[in-house]
Amino acid sequence: MALTNLYTDHKQRIDTAVLLLAAIILIGIFNNFFVIWLTLGIIYITAFKEANALFGVENKDLYLLAGVLWMAAAFYPKADDLFLLSALIGASYYAYNPKTDWKNILGFLYPTAGMLFMLTLYVNHGIYAIFWMLMIVAGADVGAYVVGKSFGKTKFSDTSPNKTMEGVAGGIGIATVLGYFVGMGMVDGYTAVMVSVTVAVSAVFGDLFESFLKRRAGVKDSGTFLPGHGGALDRIDGYLFGSVVMVVLLRGMI
Repeated sequence: MALTNLYTDHKQRIDTAVLLLAAIILIGIFNNFFVIWLTLGIIYITAFKEANALFGVENKDLYLLAGVLWMAAAFYPKADDLFLLSALIGASYYAYNPKTDWKNILGFLYPTAGMLFMLTLYVNHGIYAIFWMLMIVAGADVGAYVVGKSFGKTKFSDTSPNKTMEGVAGGIGIATVLGYFVGMGMVDGYTAVMVSVTVAVSAVFGDLFESFLKRRAGVKDSGTFLPGHGGALDRIDGYLFGSVVMVVLLRGMI
């Protein structure tokens, strides 16, 4: 009866979660660059739109630039380099035309960096690395919720009052253990632990940063892209920070 009530009370959220899980599994089975690139591209443009709304940016021309950037990532082998190049081009443009609203560049910092690094993670290290990152960030998120609800007493940050120190610590611990066992299929034990704990910590702050943006904008969710879950940013915030950290660590440690 309790499980029936749980489903009834959260039907939309659970149905969406099941569909998302099925889509992730299907995409992983295909393990095709174009499929991964297209899927991440849809998520990117949606998240880019949501981020610009949170930043208060209304320049529609920016979506064309974001689309061109993602198209370039389909052909250029190092997608993370495109972020640096676009940042340099943006800085040069604003120096040349200082009357342009500086907020226009914010969407190219967040979520662009994380999405390009996510694509780089796949290109450089394969689908297993994506799976590893998914396990770490999901472990940190679910672990923080469960431990926080069970033992949480100490507030973690004013930005997100519902987060507790106990929950965050428990989430990082669970993510590290889970990430260690998954990571051992790709790297040695030391690297698996270091990557897992660091990515878990970065995921916590990725979630906190999005909470900061929503609080600043005065909204509960970043959008309505996922029924019952909110916007795309609400679901990928931890991965946006985690992907950057994971690419950097794997590049330096293996």
